[in-house]
Amino acid sequence: MHYHNYYPVDVVNGPGTRCTLFVSGCVHQCRGCYNKSTWRLDSGHLFTQQMEDRVIADLNDTRIKRRGLSLSGGDPLHPQNVAAVLQLVQRVRKECPDKDIWLWSGYLLGELSAEQKAVVDLVDVMIDGKFEQDKHDPSLVWRGSDNQIIHHFKDL
Repeated sequence: MHYHNYYPVDVVNGPGTRCTLFVSGCVHQCRGCYNKSTWRLDSGHLFTQQMEDRVIADLNDTRIKRRGLSLSGGDPLHPQNVAAVLQLVQRVRKECPDKDIWLWSGYLLGELSAEQKAVVDLVDVMIDGKFEQDKHDPSLVWRGSDNQIIHHFKDL
């Protein structure tokens, strides 16, 4: 898997202070996407074991308390990203049990493969659906267009 950007301290992509990983690769390629540079699977940087370790260390850093991890992109549920994203969220659950995980995907909850569902089963919140430019509403919180749905799977 490749990632386009990683923000160890982020206050924009989910509630509270978070770590945010923008993965590379998106099959949806929505018209009006604000993050077109993440569409290619090979854009950005290779997501290595060292990078995964850094995410875990940042989440556990007591100097700057983070509420959780946000996964966006590109698309974390792109078929070529699922294995690495699953490994990361499993590790967050094990090593950072007090942190929440938010995930944005263009896939709809009802159309996920078994592998994608395995990831979603470990997240607290998923925002699903493609960005639709004609339904764009800048007043929306955590989503860009009103067709996208915020699914809360766990009490936060």
